[in-house]
Amino acid sequence: MENTYLSELKEIKVDEGSPLFDKTNMFYKEFPSDFRQIRYFTLLIVQTAPLEIKEINLLEQQISEIIKNAVKHGNKCDPERKVRVWYSFSPQHAHLVVQDEGDGFKDLEKWNDFNRKRLELLSRHDFENLQDFVSYRTQLSDDNDGGNALFAALEYWNGGFVFNTKRNAVAMLKKYPQKRQGISVE
Repeated sequence: MENTYLSELKEIKVDEGSPLFDKTNMFYKEFPSDFRQIRYFTLLIVQTAPLEIKEINLLEQQISEIIKNAVKHGNKCDPERKVRVWYSFSPQHAHLVVQDEGDGFKDLEKWNDFNRKRLELLSRHDFENLQDFVSYRTQLSDDNDGGNALFAALEYWNGGFVFNTKRNAVAMLKKYPQKRQGISVE
């Protein structure tokens, strides 16, 4: 039980050569960086997903958070800057690539280190020190920041979650179990 969290340690990686960045046969949408419209943009994308993978809004929530990060952190809510989204859905997968026009996620290694320490404390049940690792914050963070969307993304996108070299685009894949006659087949 000691290493439960650490044995499942997932890190955000940079791998522009990942097959997750292959946009062949994907739909494409481009949006201005308007924070007020993120829910609408997300609904435009999710509407093409089959009902069986919508998971009671979990897919929508994950996509919304990724777009929100691109608008807020990447494009600094500048409506002149675009968020580009490539997406593909089937009963077996959800695949997205989201790119902003910002400078990229410069603190990725620091975030991974923070997450590793957080998971180590969880595995040791060291809840007293865990309070210092509840949310990832930088000097640029506001009251609504904390890296929690990235913690959830690493768990949700079970087929991969990788950044390009510039770190201003992220590709992700969610794999769904196939179902045959009411039986789940992994």
